[in-house]
Amino acid sequence: MPRLENLRMSHNQLNALGQGVFNNASGLRYLDLSSNKLHVVEQHYFQGLWRLEELLLFNNKITQVEAGTLSGLSSLKKAYFSLNQITHFPFFTIQDHSHPFLTMLDLSSNRMSRLPWEDVKALPGLVQRGLYLHNNSLICDCSMYSVFWHWDLRGYDSLKDFTEEHTCSIYGDPRASIQFLRHTRFFQNCTVEKAVSLPVTVLLSRVLVSEGETVRLDCQTSLSSTDLSFTWLSPSKGYLTQASINDTLISLFPNGTLEIEAAKVNDSGLYVCTAVDIEQALNATREVNVTVLQPAAESFNTGYTTLIGCVVTMVVILMYLYLTPCRCSYCKQPTPPVIPNATYDPCTLSSVFSPSLRDHPKMQADKHVAFMDPMINEDGTEWTPES
Repeated sequence: MPRLENLRMSHNQLNALGQGVFNNASGLRYLDLSSNKLHVVEQHYFQGLWRLEELLLFNNKITQVEAGTLSGLSSLKKAYFSLNQITHFPFFTIQDHSHPFLTMLDLSSNRMSRLPWEDVKALPGLVQRGLYLHNNSLICDCSMYSVFWHWDLRGYDSLKDFTEEHTCSIYGDPRASIQFLRHTRFFQNCTVEKAVSLPVTVLLSRVLVSEGETVRLDCQTSLSSTDLSFTWLSPSKGYLTQASINDTLISLFPNGTLEIEAAKVNDSGLYVCTAVDIEQALNATREVNVTVLQPAAESFNTGYTTLIGCVVTMVVILMYLYLTPCRCSYCKQPTPPVIPNATYDPCTLSSVFSPSLRDHPKMQADKHVAFMDPMINEDGTEWTPES
């Protein structure tokens, strides 16, 4: 079954999986083993499932997850282990290079009282953001509170969505349980390490301008504090701060906006802004790729072309009307042969013949159009049609 991608085996009373059970299903991407009776998740269960993206093991009887269980699952994105009886979890096996796509690890509603917090803090940033630990029997101590304090400061959804479900017991007494995200006074004596500084977000953008234009690059990040310091790294001028800028064409405003007047082609490149919240030990970066284009040669305006064409046309018309080479009132055509009792004006479009003209052959020689020929009755007299 190498083409099988989704396999649902929930509610089947499974209490164990045999060796190599998924050898013929190497193409699995989604595996649902929830609501069974599994007790131990052994390291051989998921061997060969390197394409697996989502693993559902919630609502079983799991008490132990062996160290090599998730090894080899390099495509894993989400893993659900909630509603079990897990007391320990091998956090140290999850690293950037081994699970680069893992964004959710649900370990809520288990029986973990003490966690290896140093291993938890060493988890990749994406895993920490998607780690769910609510509804566990945690014991209140400063190491635990320090981790959750930093997560709460960064606004992780795992804490915002389940604030009241994050509880711990004082001195391990389950009867003295508190919601430690709401009642922080119990941890006033704890020293919270503020040296931890992880990038909160990275925003990418692209700006395309023409040479000579003014460029404004904002430094908007997820940091909400009003007391932030900003540093820009430019491709041509290095690091830029409000105190270090001595260029009249570059300005850095208090809100982090970088302004470049009359941008040049050599100003193109990647600009990186770093916003730092010193009080909360947080920083965030903003990357902007700027491309400055040389102005294109101006094309000939079609409006001017039309106007010039109209002017030329008018000039030609006026020349035709007023500068005709020979006007009718001044030019004389060669005198035609004298025809008795006939008038001939060479500048008119009609010819008038004498009604007394009777020489039919002569008329045939001088006729111009057919309808100008006189019509002769049978008795030899000329007939003129009545109008």
